[in-house]
Amino acid sequence: MPQYLAPGVYVEEVPSAIKPIAGVGTSTAGFVGVVDDSVTMPLLPGRTGLKTDGTAEPADFATVAPAGQAQLVDGWESFKNLFGDIQPGNTTLAHAVYGFFNNGGGRCWITRVAPNADADQLDTSLIGALDTFTAIDEIALVAIPGAVSDAVQSAILDHCENQYLQDRFAILDGRQTTVLTKVAIQGGTRDSSYGAIYYPWIDVGIEDAEGNPVYQPPSGHLAGVYARVDTERGVHKAPANEVIRGALGLQTLVSKQGQAGLNPEGINVIRRFDSNNTVWGARTMAGAAQAEWRYISSRRLFNFLRESIDEGTQWAVFEPNAPELWSKIRRNVGAFLNTVWASGALLGNTPEEAFYVRCDETVNPAAVRDAGQLVVEIGVALVRPAEFVVFRISQWAGGVQ
Repeated sequence: MPQYLAPGVYVEEVPSAIKPIAGVGTSTAGFVGVVDDSVTMPLLPGRTGLKTDGTAEPADFATVAPAGQAQLVDGWESFKNLFGDIQPGNTTLAHAVYGFFNNGGGRCWITRVAPNADADQLDTSLIGALDTFTAIDEIALVAIPGAVSDAVQSAILDHCENQYLQDRFAILDGRQTTVLTKVAIQGGTRDSSYGAIYYPWIDVGIEDAEGNPVYQPPSGHLAGVYARVDTERGVHKAPANEVIRGALGLQTLVSKQGQAGLNPEGINVIRRFDSNNTVWGARTMAGAAQAEWRYISSRRLFNFLRESIDEGTQWAVFEPNAPELWSKIRRNVGAFLNTVWASGALLGNTPEEAFYVRCDETVNPAAVRDAGQLVVEIGVALVRPAEFVVFRISQWAGGVQ
């Protein structure tokens, strides 16, 4: 304490015992898509695009972003400067990204792959491009618009389930079919609580030579809807009963009876109500064995909590593993979860019904401490009050488990 030599009132700054845990972002998307090397790119600022003799000057135009490298895009103009405008050679990805921003998205990372006439080789390129997202921690939503093969969709789910990530959620496009069954729409893509699939494709105003609509995959637009709901309501709110901006029509109109056979199977249907095309489903692709993860909001909220607490307790890695540290951890994590509960994200009339935090000798016996680990057991009520989904975070000198 400082020594004061004159009478008066003195104010001191005292460090808080609580190290606040900040909630991580949940709405940054990662897109992979095909863009041709020869797409027309915009003029660079201050350039005319012409040489002195009136012929075209290629050096005056921006260069398309290299394939296989993730690029940060924070708006439609940013996308055009990297990948060009909507045009032949950049249709599906461009419409998906435009739909993302139009529906409320703010930031995304995009990795371009070059076109390939061989479908299997193209799938291999799309799958390989997912690796460019691994080191980008902020990505929370992943989509490859228009990719409906079992191999690619399963790879997206694998990416989101990766034990070193597990904070990402896949948005998949259903197959283009009029047969209203899970097999027809989902194909052979496996079930997973880390993804959701949507049907049908949407009309965004493109027509072929005969004037027929060229329908586009909805995943990019849906990623924007997720971001909008996260911003307006929070990650605990289901991204459903939301109008898809920019969707003029649907490839298949599904009735209430038709949806009744799809919803229990985890197929989220886009329905048309009063001239609006509305997301009318909020289920993950989890099978019957994962009933507690059947809802998108439950999985994404859990991902949010796990990553926020993980990142917010890194300071404890090299602290002495003793009761004083356990008390700090309980206090810090409890304060964070209390804030989450107060926002309405956790169920329960009291904090005790909504969550618990255990960090004491029962979860940190001598054997655990001797191994240099600190274990925190956390239970959160996602579906019903006082019915906890339990997870453990283990901090140790080598990182996090």
